[in-house]
Amino acid sequence: MTSSNYAHKTISLAPMAGISDLPFRTICRELGADYATSEMIASRTELWGSVKSKSRLCFHDEVSPRVVQLVGSDPQTMALAASMAEANGADVVDINMGCPAKKVCGKAAGSALLRDENLVRRILDAVISAVDIPVTLKIRTGWDANFRNGVTIASIAERAGISSLAVHGRTRACGFTGIAEHGTVAQIKTMSNIRIVGNGDIVDLSSAKKIFDETGVDGIMLGRAARGNPWIFSEIRFGLEGKHWKPPTMSERLQVMLRHLRAIHGHYGLNRGARIARKHIGWYLGFCPDGQMIKKMFNTLSLARDQIKFLLDYEESLYVEKNA
Repeated sequence: MTSSNYAHKTISLAPMAGISDLPFRTICRELGADYATSEMIASRTELWGSVKSKSRLCFHDEVSPRVVQLVGSDPQTMALAASMAEANGADVVDINMGCPAKKVCGKAAGSALLRDENLVRRILDAVISAVDIPVTLKIRTGWDANFRNGVTIASIAERAGISSLAVHGRTRACGFTGIAEHGTVAQIKTMSNIRIVGNGDIVDLSSAKKIFDETGVDGIMLGRAARGNPWIFSEIRFGLEGKHWKPPTMSERLQVMLRHLRAIHGHYGLNRGARIARKHIGWYLGFCPDGQMIKKMFNTLSLARDQIKFLLDYEESLYVEKNA
């Protein structure tokens, strides 16, 4: 493809439990993601009063489109949750039928739903009927190698009125092991008249181009590759458009880390935020000089103010070393 063929392709952040929270979504949007889907939220609205659910449902100040992902297995419960998400400011409701986690599949939700095509149809019909905003769906290619029914699910979804379908190129049985196969994604794109988004093993410009060229998808979703590297969205966008991309300097990286760290503290509170910050800042530090050693040092800190001081001191030490 030439650069003009990629002009309308989207590059977005995939939903990831415990990762794609509001602070991280905001950073990814600022650095080039076209949209960012929330962590999965349980469809049982009676649980929405918990501390964890409240933090996941906080998206009023988020830049549109605000995409809220719901997980569950009961059509009417899912419909009610979708309606409440819309009332709370969601621009798009995304339905999770792709999560391979045992605690989710054990409740017949996530990718476990792929085994029951009739239930898939009922959930989609109920949710779409309950809201006036677009409804999207995220799936895997099937339950396992012997039950790869992604094409059938895609057909059900399109007939139900789904506006966009994201497909991870693995079955539920694969988890995140092995190599994603995008042959099924290509099949789905060929037979569909709705937007198809590819997901799985997209880690750089080369892999992004490969899935676009081989499948013809309308967009891609990046997940684990964005952890600690939210610049990957602009790197891929620039590359697809044939433009030169300049990697961030260490100073620029640290400024984003500090902004992200302060946002985490603000979103979760100082105590909980300090605990949650460790994984996010740890991922960033993996790209820095002596990253593993610095990460270990950072993870010993329990106070929010010490975490901020640590990064400021680290930035200063790099400046002194550079100008020595």
